[in-house]
Amino acid sequence: MADTPENGAAAAAAPQEAPQIKSRILAQYIRDLSFENILAQKGVSGEANPEIQVQVNLDARKRKPENQYEVIIKLNITSKTKDKGEPLFVLEIEYAGVFEITGVPEDQMHPYLLIECPRLTFPFLRRIVSDVSRDGGFPPLNLETIDFLALYRSELVRRAEAEKAKLAESTDTVN
Repeated sequence: MADTPENGAAAAAAPQEAPQIKSRILAQYIRDLSFENILAQKGVSGEANPEIQVQVNLDARKRKPENQYEVIIKLNITSKTKDKGEPLFVLEIEYAGVFEITGVPEDQMHPYLLIECPRLTFPFLRRIVSDVSRDGGFPPLNLETIDFLALYRSELVRRAEAEKAKLAESTDTVN
């Protein structure tokens, strides 16, 4: 008798296939947006050569429907003059994507949400930042590509160091 999936012998001998990951964006939207043109409000003395700082924070949360997650990229962008450090503008934005994700193992969901999902929505966020800065009276700000993997790794290191410092502090107070 030949081995068939019905008798289980062939199924046991077949190599385990990795689960098929399926991900799709259900929605993208601006959760919060603020642009303050300080240059127009207060003026700047001298040459206004800009120096731009970008801070990035990520957040992810499970939503009510099964396999749905909301991933938020939070940017805080400040532009100041290089010579005197006078503020030119401040742009704060929270951009969210709603994803339906299946096939990702539970232990890999956190990195998937904070690395892969922001990679998918970032080009749209970059376009919004460019448009807002241009419409705010400045040259369009074209953000460099963000390395979400490096950002995730640095956050893991930061958290590990904070936990280590917390343990050291609690040990010092006990002694």
